[in-house]
Amino acid sequence: MPWLTVIFVLAVVGGTALQLWLSGRQVAAVASHRARVPEPFGEQISSTDHAKAADYTIANVRFRRIETVFDAAVLLALTVGGGLAAIDALWRRTGWSQPWLGTAVILSVFCLTGILGLPFSIWRTFRLEARFGFNRLTPRLFVVDRLKSLVLAAVLGVPVVLVVLSLMERAGAAWWLWAWALWLVLTLLMSWAWPVLIAPLFNTFTPLADPALVARIESLLQRCGFASKGVFVIDGSRRSAHGNAYFTGIGRNKRIVFFDTLLERLQPAEVEAVLAHELGHFRLKHVRKRLIVSVGLSFCGLALLGWLAGQPAFYPALGVPTPSTHAALLLFLLAVPPFALFATPLTSMWSRLHEFEADAFAARTASAGELVSALVKLYRDNASTLTPDPVYSAFYYSHPPALSRITRLQQAQ
Repeated sequence: MPWLTVIFVLAVVGGTALQLWLSGRQVAAVASHRARVPEPFGEQISSTDHAKAADYTIANVRFRRIETVFDAAVLLALTVGGGLAAIDALWRRTGWSQPWLGTAVILSVFCLTGILGLPFSIWRTFRLEARFGFNRLTPRLFVVDRLKSLVLAAVLGVPVVLVVLSLMERAGAAWWLWAWALWLVLTLLMSWAWPVLIAPLFNTFTPLADPALVARIESLLQRCGFASKGVFVIDGSRRSAHGNAYFTGIGRNKRIVFFDTLLERLQPAEVEAVLAHELGHFRLKHVRKRLIVSVGLSFCGLALLGWLAGQPAFYPALGVPTPSTHAALLLFLLAVPPFALFATPLTSMWSRLHEFEADAFAARTASAGELVSALVKLYRDNASTLTPDPVYSAFYYSHPPALSRITRLQQAQ
């Protein structure tokens, strides 16, 4: 067996085993604390809400365990199991040339994986989320959302695949530099276009109507030196009872977006504190830093792909006997995630550091107490566990665990 095959299989199996071990720790930790609300939350979160959060977390983790094993099996079947090779051979019977042949193979693989994952999405939405009272998505809206996503993927993705495969075929050894430049342009274009052209296809965005809250937010934006295209409310309640807030867009297209479910739960001062936290990410250049890292990683990734595409042993080692540009691209996209999994603790740690810094910014520009109050409500209403396993949270959590986050904010009051 080629050494690359051994390393890949070990990465998939080892990563799957690691995820199962971590999820087992999470289930055990949450279950063991189910009956007792942690001390700092005793007055704000009832034992009933705490038990619901524990049950919701355990159900999610157990469901994800099944998905993890299934995803690993599909990945191995597509690569070393010969699935991708079979799809490639089937399309070669058409006699098509590149880039049409490669585009057909790539789209077929993505359609297949999407179909295989559909039952999990349906079960998560209409059974798991509904069981805990979070799902508000109707079957009709679920289908409409899927169809819209499919059309968007075709309209935006097919031209990109055609261009990339053409570059790989005709641009010589430096094709990956051109592909990287294309990726940069598309990233910036999508960031600009998303809030005004794409997101409204799925949700309705309406200007925030509460004049007192608008005045409070505008005052905060002025203090922080932040300019946006406006403050909008999104009809998140059509799909879920979960609440959220976020920024979207770049340049003059920046928008502040609140879920209607969030505004239903928080007082104006709490909304201001949550917004101050989000503003902290911009003022502290977290968004810019993450973009720079993303650009650097994409450069390294495409350079690696450019080298691997020229290695004849790369293809059969991952189950494809016939080298091709589309096989190189597909195999790279399939093979990278199992290895990237092991870098998750580093990215999670970096993200948690940014969250602590944004909390500190909110404490300075708004109110630490109001942010604590808002976070406790969000933990309660979103059924977020307050007692995660420390190893699991260190590996996965992009936000600090509730207890450490609240403790820091209370010290800042």
